Amino acid sequence: MPGKEEKKKVLILLGSPRRRGNSAILADRIAKGAKKTGVKVETVFLHGLKIAPCNSCYACQKEKSKGCAIKDAMQDLYPKLLAADAWVIASPVYWFTMSAQTKLFMDRCFALLAYGQDVFAGKRIAIAMSYGDADPFGSGCVNALRTFQDAFRYTGAKIVGMVYGSAFGAGEIRANEALLKEAETLGKELVCLSP
Repeated sequence: MPGKEEKKKVLILLGSPRRRGNSAILADRIAKGAKKTGVKVETVFLHGLKIAPCNSCYACQKEKSKGCAIKDAMQDLYPKLLAADAWVIASPVYWFTMSAQTKLFMDRCFALLAYGQDVFAGKRIAIAMSYGDADPFGSGCVNALRTFQDAFRYTGAKIVGMVYGSAFGAGEIRANEALLKEAETLGKELVCLSP
C-alpha cells in the first residue's frame, strides 16, 4: 500500500547456551515491552549458530569490500543486523565478562563497517545480563557492560538502557519482578522515535 509506513524491527541476540536462561528471560521481557509499541521482533539464538572468530584478515575494511571473508552463519545475520532499528544483546556473565558466544558476535560486527562508516548510526541498543554473584562488580558484569558502552560509543550507536541482575540457576531471575518490569519498560523505550 502506498504511504504505509514499515514496522520498526528489533533483533534480539541471545548469547547464552541456555535458550530459557536468565539473560534470555530478561530479553524476552524487553521483547514484550517492544511488541506493545507495535514493532516486529525477531530472536536469534547465537549458541545454535556456527560463528567463527574474526581472523584479522581486514578483508572487510578494504576499499570496495563486500564484507566479511568468513563464510559462516554471520553472513545470514549481517542483513538482519543492518535492517533492524534496534538490537537487544543478552548474555550471562561467564568468567567475569560476557559469554564467548556474545564475544564472537561482537568481534564479527567489525565487518559491518564494510556496509558504510555510519552503519551503526541510529541503531538503538539494549543490554540484558545475568550473573551468579551477589553484585555486578564481584561478578564481573561491569566488565561486560563497559565493553558494550565503549564499543557502541565508538561506533555511534546509542545504548538506550541496560538491565542486569543476580540469578544463578536457570529461571531464578523470574523471582526479581522489579527487574522484569524494568526490562519491559526498556523494551517500550527501545523503539521510541527520538534518536
